[in-house]
Amino acid sequence: MDSLQNEIIGNEAHFLTDGDICYTSNRNGETVRFDTIIGHIEDILVEEEYHKLQNDFLEKYWQEFENSEENKLVYTDIFNEYVKLLEEHIEKRLNDLVPNFSMAAFLEDLMEQKESLDGEVFEVLLTLADFRSFKDMVLDFRAMKEGSSVDFSDGITITPVYFAE
Repeated sequence: MDSLQNEIIGNEAHFLTDGDICYTSNRNGETVRFDTIIGHIEDILVEEEYHKLQNDFLEKYWQEFENSEENKLVYTDIFNEYVKLLEEHIEKRLNDLVPNFSMAAFLEDLMEQKESLDGEVFEVLLTLADFRSFKDMVLDFRAMKEGSSVDFSDGITITPVYFAE
C-alpha cells in the first residue's frame, strides 16, 4: 500500500479491508443525475417499443422526402410530429424511471454539455432537435427501402471461436 496514494485526481480512493480499492467520483449530484438519465435513455433506445415507434413513423413518411437541398414545407410538419411522438415516449419512460424527472431541465443540461457529448444516444437526441439530422435519418431509411444504400454485409465474416481444452 506504500506505493498507492490516498488521493487520485478527480476521485477518492477507499481502501477496503481485503486490500481492494473502491473508487468513488467527486462529481456533483447534477452530473451523476445527468449521466443516470443518459443511461436510461440508452436503455430506452434499444427497447422494442421505441424501435417500433420510430420504424412505423419512418414507414409512414419515407416516400415524402427527396434527396435535394430544397426542403418542402411538409417536412416541417413531419419533423414536428416525429419530435412530439418520440419526445413524449422518452419523457414518459423517464418519468417512470427517474424520480422528479423534468424534460425541460434535462434539455437545458443537454444543451450546456452538447460540445463534450459523443455517442449514438446523442445522435438520436440530435434528430429530435436538429432538422438536418432528422432529414438525413429519413433519407438513409429511404435509401435502405429502395435498395440503394451501401451494403457492408459482404465485409463481415463470422467464424466460430474454439478454445483449447
